[in-house]
Amino acid sequence: MSTQSIKAIDAIQEAHKIAFAPFVFQATVSLRKLGIFDLIFERRKKGGITVEEIAEQLLLSSYGVGVLLEITESSNIVSKNETEHYELTTIGYFLAYNETVNVNINFTNEVCYKGLFHLDEAIKTGKPSGLKELGNWSTVYQGLSQLTPLQQKSWLEFDHHYSDDIFSDALKLLFKKERKHIFDIGANTGKFTIQCCTHSEQVNMTMIDLPGQLKKALANVKKAGFDKRVKGHEIDWLSENPTIPTGADTFWLCQFLDCFSKAEILKVLKTCVNSMDENAELIIVETFTDRQKFDNAKFILEATSLYFTVIANGNSKMYKATEFQEIASEAGLKLKEDIAIGEYHTMFTFSKA
Repeated sequence: MSTQSIKAIDAIQEAHKIAFAPFVFQATVSLRKLGIFDLIFERRKKGGITVEEIAEQLLLSSYGVGVLLEITESSNIVSKNETEHYELTTIGYFLAYNETVNVNINFTNEVCYKGLFHLDEAIKTGKPSGLKELGNWSTVYQGLSQLTPLQQKSWLEFDHHYSDDIFSDALKLLFKKERKHIFDIGANTGKFTIQCCTHSEQVNMTMIDLPGQLKKALANVKKAGFDKRVKGHEIDWLSENPTIPTGADTFWLCQFLDCFSKAEILKVLKTCVNSMDENAELIIVETFTDRQKFDNAKFILEATSLYFTVIANGNSKMYKATEFQEIASEAGLKLKEDIAIGEYHTMFTFSKA
């Protein structure tokens, strides 16, 4: 719908929804946490359930249940039939049981919600001003291993949800040719390194990450039984002159470079180019805003950019593919392959120019 053609009465209604969006969000979170969504869903074939029945079964007050259901009814999350029984709408069902929505809600609530209050400060200063709500670090990555268990779980599930589904296809593409030594840059929990070792008995891996993350990743690799084929290299990419080893035929960077500003991405890629020999390949896998088929996917990526602004580091975002291509060219890389993977991702394969 064109913003110019919308009626004033509809526009003011949308404006009010935005003004009170945090209220609806937290009401939704409460319905999930308190088990009200589940109880309503269980009664879907019995004509729904009343406020009083919910309150009695969950040992809550009718008042408390009522105020939650009233605002969520107005938001089309639940509906009330002619007998005053509540049911889930399709929106409510997705809010309660869709995996992607579930991951997004938990990430927003546990990691981002309090910090987003400081967004204007982050915009003015270029610093992740909301990060102080989680801990005293200059970037979130330095504190990942120190987050509370619930925060860490929500962060990792959000990160993995948008990458795990494409690992199978990515591995098939990656190992279409022989890979002897892969640098897993931004290894996180070591999940991709473990999958590479499982896929190929010949490949050796080096995981490159911050010390806290690397320690956990190496522990996971050892638990999986691949520690003889996997090494670790500690690095802080924001240091003045970061360096990485040589000897890899493949540099793997999946959902990693969006954690940096354009200038920092250029530094990372130049560091990699300096380590590459003439036959090595550098592979970037990302979710680019200009490569999304559906508006909701683009919307999620744009919201994620605000997480980077106020929580993660203050200066990165979800980028367009064209922006990455320009930076890679400036770093001394030549694009060899451009392949769509899964619903959201693009795989770029580069060689040294």
